[in-house]
Amino acid sequence: MKSDKVSNKAPFKSRADSHQLLRLWLLLIISHLSILTAVSQESTTSYNFLRLPVSAHAAAVGGDNITLTDDDPALIFHNPALINGVSDKSINLNFMAFMEGAKTASAAFMKGAGDRGTWGVTAQYMDYGSMKETTPEGQELGTFSARDIAVGGTFAYAFTNELSGGITTKFITSYIAGYNALAVAVDLGLNYFDEDHDLSLSAVARNLGGQVKAYDEQFERIPLDLQVGATKRIGQSPFRLSATLSRLNDWSEGFGHHIAVGADVLLGQNIYIAAGYNFRRSSQMKISDNEGASSHGAGFSAGAGLQLERFKLHVAYGKYHVSASSILINLSYAL
Repeated sequence: MKSDKVSNKAPFKSRADSHQLLRLWLLLIISHLSILTAVSQESTTSYNFLRLPVSAHAAAVGGDNITLTDDDPALIFHNPALINGVSDKSINLNFMAFMEGAKTASAAFMKGAGDRGTWGVTAQYMDYGSMKETTPEGQELGTFSARDIAVGGTFAYAFTNELSGGITTKFITSYIAGYNALAVAVDLGLNYFDEDHDLSLSAVARNLGGQVKAYDEQFERIPLDLQVGATKRIGQSPFRLSATLSRLNDWSEGFGHHIAVGADVLLGQNIYIAAGYNFRRSSQMKISDNEGASSHGAGFSAGAGLQLERFKLHVAYGKYHVSASSILINLSYAL
């Protein structure tokens, strides 16, 4: 189900050139991680809407997936290296009802750049709805609104026919009752795809950066997330398995809280159904009562997709807040 876009690119004339580009890319990643991993252990962060899945397909297989190599423009939000497998001039629109009164939407556009590159632009919007404004004594003064916005630019490059790298630069702002804060972040991603064995391996560093303007000068961390993952089709069967380790920069919880797993059933070239489980989400949303503790289905996700030559539709179910379940919808079209 991978696009022909990458495989049609001209092969390299010099492996030395590709290896030099790869070394420079790895140096860039290591230089960022060596600085930021040391200061990323605190779990309290702002702009946490950036942790929500945008691709319904990724959401369906656990929510943290970074290794799907289908022709899915929404994967740009999960791993910038994956857009080398997306059809040229693709437009993508996404919507999710997050919880009562809150909703999130996003959009992306991708275009080829030369023989080995792809660029893209993205936008995300999170609206938390209206909330009551009160005095410390509880007297109501009216209402106020809150929202988050992120815009980004992405470039991906195929170092070899199997290995791609990508980088996204994002400007993030939040508004609360007339006040605003601003942050700048970078996503870095690598993807290795062995088409002969239908094996995809990825490493991603999301949200490298920080606030440049804060509310009342109280600067907060943004949600840095170091991830690795794999996706593998089982022989010639229609089954494809995925596993992702996330938040590898924060070991305040046990190893199991870093795991998300999922599986696809590929019903031909154009249709799939998928399901997944996110162990962290299940644990964090567990509620205790007189009958014991239960996550009430949090952690489980499911979805399906229709992928035609130019039109794509993906739908996923998940639970990302204790108060409500969410439906995530992606629509994409290649011009």
